[in-house]
Amino acid sequence: MRSRRASVAWAGCAIAVCACTGGEPVDPAVPAPGRAESARTDVLEAGARLLQDNGPLAKMDVYLVGFHPMKDDPSHQMEAHHFCRQVTEDFAQCALFDGNTLDANLTGIEYIVSERLFEQLPAKERAFWHPHNGEILSGQLVAPSLPDVADQELMRGKMNSYGKTWHTWHSRKGTRPGDALPTGPAMLAWSFNRDGEADPALLQERDRRMDIDTVRIRERRQALRNLAKPQEGVDALRSYFPQARPIPGVVGRPAAADARTR
Repeated sequence: MRSRRASVAWAGCAIAVCACTGGEPVDPAVPAPGRAESARTDVLEAGARLLQDNGPLAKMDVYLVGFHPMKDDPSHQMEAHHFCRQVTEDFAQCALFDGNTLDANLTGIEYIVSERLFEQLPAKERAFWHPHNGEILSGQLVAPSLPDVADQELMRGKMNSYGKTWHTWHSRKGTRPGDALPTGPAMLAWSFNRDGEADPALLQERDRRMDIDTVRIRERRQALRNLAKPQEGVDALRSYFPQARPIPGVVGRPAAADARTR
């Protein structure tokens, strides 16, 4: 039954995205470098729209907004606009942007797997996958403009899941613009799993700009706490934020390699 409900929720989200990405428009943090598009390029793009389709991008119709700290440098935090495709009930893939307008910059990718698929990964591979219960139960991860019922079912389907995220362009660093180009190596991103890890200004700026009430969303999501299972990776950033407080319902468990030695 849960599988069917989750599918309905994702379908509902797709309908909402077709109408609007939700909330207020979020412009990119930095302008793309280079000269303005020429008339020749405009003509070529118009022809492409008539003669070509957008293939795999057509199904990236689920819109989510959350935040990512970099795992090896968690003070480096970014707002991430996810445009996702639910490929199967256990696997989704997302393109990440620094906004939701036509000019938004592509900043990374995220793959999402269910708990069932995560359990099948080798222990060494699991270290790349961050847990999602903290993002969901804290209210940080949102699906703008979805009705409450659809949002609740969408997040119910993502409880106990994991994501593997690489950011390639750090166009936004906290609330400040970042790099002018996608320079340097891709960085592995993580999730926030305790109150006090995310920069409050980052959350406040997102909520103000997009007219989102994270406090209300968090209160509503407490109905999902009974679904939460202990997850690997909850303690990955604990040493960086020693004063952070537990999020009710978010519980860590030892990594697979550690568990075998106990």
